[in-house]
Amino acid sequence: MQDFAGLKALVTGGASGIGRATAELLAARGASVAVLDLDPGSVDKPLRGYTADVSDDASVRAAVAAAVADLGGLDVLVNNAGIGAQGTVEDNDDDQWHRVLDVNVLGIVRTTRAALPHLRDSAHAAIVNTCSIAATAGLPQRALYSASKGAVYSLTLAMAADHVREGVRVNCVNPGTVDTPWVGRLLSAAPDPAAERAALASRQPTGRLVSAAEVAGAVAYLASPLSGATTGTALAVDGGMQGLRLRPAGQ
Repeated sequence: MQDFAGLKALVTGGASGIGRATAELLAARGASVAVLDLDPGSVDKPLRGYTADVSDDASVRAAVAAAVADLGGLDVLVNNAGIGAQGTVEDNDDDQWHRVLDVNVLGIVRTTRAALPHLRDSAHAAIVNTCSIAATAGLPQRALYSASKGAVYSLTLAMAADHVREGVRVNCVNPGTVDTPWVGRLLSAAPDPAAERAALASRQPTGRLVSAAEVAGAVAYLASPLSGATTGTALAVDGGMQGLRLRPAGQ
């Protein structure tokens, strides 16, 4: 497919994991792609890498301006940068709450705010935010992370309403547990990494973790000009975790 031919895309947190898979897929389908990341050193052609910290407004504005200038415009923004947190509502101190909300929620605000003037000039403007199954399902030991992603879900709907008449579509993807380097680091810190991986896999009806490529495919669907009538949508990519209730195996 070359449905992104001639389009310009920007992906935050695009040096690894879901962001990298998304950036590479958009490029393979014809887009010119800029990646914003804290460390874009691993980003190579055809992608363009730019250093940016989504928790710093000046950094974001400078990186977006440089990327748009080099690309020659902007049609697609993928707000993917984010960080995680574990624990109940008692376990994270105020500094952790401020940090996660600053990156996961305000990071989207800062990047979108810098990108919107350019997106309004596009005939195929689309924004896709990386949300999470944690926004719609109660997961244990994820109070802070869930709160941040619940905000992303609501923010996506509000942005879609605000900008639909400007020709800017806004959607989000809600992945389940994705097999990324970040999840790998969490697993390696567990007392029994193999058992923890098996537990994460078993809670998804498909019996396995979601791949970064599968999430990238959903992002590309929402961002594509072929999906011009889709806005204000949250697309679950969770192996059926949100909607399916299977009997135990063998029953």
